[in-house]
Amino acid sequence: MSIKTATFQGVTTLEIARPDKKNALTTAMYESLCEGLLAAQADPAVRAVLITGQPGIFTSGNDLDDFLKRPVDTESSPVFRFMRTLAGFDKPVVAAVTGAAIGIGTTLLLHCDLVYVSDEARLAMPFVSLGLVPEFASSLLVTRLMGHVRATEKLMLGDPFTGSEAVELGLANAVLPAGEVLPHARRMAERFNALPPGAVRDTKRLMRAAQAEPVQRTISDEGAIFAARLRSPEAQEAFQAFFQKRPPDFSNFN
Repeated sequence: MSIKTATFQGVTTLEIARPDKKNALTTAMYESLCEGLLAAQADPAVRAVLITGQPGIFTSGNDLDDFLKRPVDTESSPVFRFMRTLAGFDKPVVAAVTGAAIGIGTTLLLHCDLVYVSDEARLAMPFVSLGLVPEFASSLLVTRLMGHVRATEKLMLGDPFTGSEAVELGLANAVLPAGEVLPHARRMAERFNALPPGAVRDTKRLMRAAQAEPVQRTISDEGAIFAARLRSPEAQEAFQAFFQKRPPDFSNFN
């Protein structure tokens, strides 16, 4: 099982557990993540959700081989269901990030309420370098969070950044030594056990109300362009270069 789900002391933990593939996410894993969120949503004993990966790796993003075999072509696909479920989740979501968080490994953090990263974390959103476009409403949220010029560095140039930079950019709460990230994130998640759950949910809804509709609309807009770009010559060159372990050549594209 590549997604481990466990509930303990009011916190449901969703652990991405595929270290042999650098925690790359498959269609089946998105389905499991979505099911875990829905189960936590329905359980009144669950006060918060904690999303984490393996020591030294959060997730390297989509499994490209699985992704090309099962392209995202409709909004009923597991990846869309996961995106919409996390974006609309009304209980607190805490993330514990060690090591690499690539692609959706970074963009999903935009939909978490508390984010803790290690001093070894490396985050990146290299969509354009793959001939694709941003997803999970990141074209909207990253720009709002960082401003246009810094968002351009992260989304168009795909510049990676550290855990400390994630804190400075407003994407994470704190950077910690790798071994302390998960215990600290769990302690923070368990704090919601002592708070009135209705007031917590209402506060989260109010905090996110202004962007709720734009986020869902942007997920759809990005998804349509993303699906079209998967079939583009630029993306095909990028994927072939990835599997052939060579630099892509976009010199003949315009």
